[in-house]
Amino acid sequence: MSQQGHQHTFHSNDLSELNFEVLKKIRGYLRRMIDAGGSDLHVKANSVVRARINGEIIPLSGEILSKDDALIFAKELLRTRFPELVEKKEVDLVYPFDENTRFRINIFFQMEGVSAVFRLIPVKILSIDELKLPEVIHTFADMERGLVLVTGVTGSGKSTTLAALIDEINWKRRKHIITIEDPIEFVHKDRKCIINQRSVGQDTISFGNALRAALREDPDIILVGEMRDMETIEIALHAADTGHLVFSTLHTLDAKETINRIISVFPHAEQNRVRMTLSSVLKGVISQRLVPTVDGKRTAAVEILIRTPRIEQLIAENRDVEIPDTIAEGKDLYKSQTFDQGILDLYLAGRITQEDAFAFATSPSDLKLRMEGLTMTIEKSKLGQDDGPKVFREDEYIGLKS
Repeated sequence: MSQQGHQHTFHSNDLSELNFEVLKKIRGYLRRMIDAGGSDLHVKANSVVRARINGEIIPLSGEILSKDDALIFAKELLRTRFPELVEKKEVDLVYPFDENTRFRINIFFQMEGVSAVFRLIPVKILSIDELKLPEVIHTFADMERGLVLVTGVTGSGKSTTLAALIDEINWKRRKHIITIEDPIEFVHKDRKCIINQRSVGQDTISFGNALRAALREDPDIILVGEMRDMETIEIALHAADTGHLVFSTLHTLDAKETINRIISVFPHAEQNRVRMTLSSVLKGVISQRLVPTVDGKRTAAVEILIRTPRIEQLIAENRDVEIPDTIAEGKDLYKSQTFDQGILDLYLAGRITQEDAFAFATSPSDLKLRMEGLTMTIEKSKLGQDDGPKVFREDEYIGLKS
């Protein structure tokens, strides 16, 4: 997909024209990062080139990139857009590295010169099952209407999860999907669905403009890359309230914070109205944290809020403080789960260590008590004490309720 304007595309056939050794070196670093399973490359004037691999920033060599070489690199990559960098001090672009790999790049000035961060955008869209996400997440791809949010810090895999949901819909249902993104990361081909992907800055002026227009474009499903402001949130809520299925993201840590963030964006006089609308349209919240796995990779630990009559009531009545306990109580019946329940599942499945389970838990002390309770249950089972609590088989642990 060609990206111009705000999200510039540097076409691979232009590479033959670039004879500067510094750009060849950067491409070499990108290849090394890809081969090592990294996610981001950090290029900084007067510093070594580093990559984020399994969550940690690792130097790729001891060679210092000079201030002049960093400037040459920026000029060659941006070419006619270099004056934009000089004027705005930062520029976004999309860079197809090869036919299987694309990067989202931000080039910017800092006190020692030019820096750039390359974020790897995989071409292959992984399925919900390939991502090893909980089975209940499939249900969000089957919904007809409402609002589904994927939340987490930057780099927690929100876009990857959304792409998996859209891809599942694309293979299963005959719908019209509109995505509004900044930038477009995963490119979807029409399968059973027709998918129009719009890039802010190239295909539309803003999220708000594109959302308003989308309501006149016969959509079934709308993906909003991020709900950044009150206008975007207002239109997204309206779209969900008028019969569309809306997916979006927020940089919030969990469902409770997500609900509070949406409502707090609005003036106090509007908050009760927004709360009532949100309580009726919110179908689910998937909140993610990436946790190291025993094989040196990372996996998503997730909190999942599933809309139930109880959840709807708590949101409407401003009783958000009760939401985490309600999520936990719904694990068996609704397949909702808190972060700590999800982390416990990952630990019991042998995918993460006990040390990392405690490090990433919301409440390490509560998680420790749960683990100790499981140990006592196992010991009683071995001793034949069948008059105590129910003894769970190892294959039953995954569904264990806290």
